Amino acid sequence: QVQLVESGGASVQAGGSLRLACAASGYTDSINCMGWFRQSQGKEREGVATIYYGTITYPADSVKDRFAISHDNAKNTVYLQMNVLKPEDTAMYYCAADSVCPTIATGVGWKYWGQGTQVTVSS
Repeated sequence: QVQLVESGGASVQAGGSLRLACAASGYTDSINCMGWFRQSQGKEREGVATIYYGTITYPADSVKDRFAISHDNAKNTVYLQMNVLKPEDTAMYYCAADSVCPTIATGVGWKYWGQGTQVTVSS
């Protein structure tokens, strides 16, 4: 089993920055793919960023050039640096992990999930 714990969510004003962190524990040797997903009220979950053996994907065009995913192998932690935040970035952000990358766009099929961390961006 793998446990994922997210942190870093907060309320910020538009244009601000946040860095989310997701710490993995347990049988982390089984994890090769980690990702960030988000879901806001009334909307479907969407993939924000994934990292797999160093290959990075940003499924959501709206976050390209503003968000950056990174991974610290020594700490078993994946980060999401979010810059130039917009009100439409308001959502619950979830970390997910699996041995490979299942559906990147929606998060369907991922084995491990964190509890989520709330990001609220005000205009």
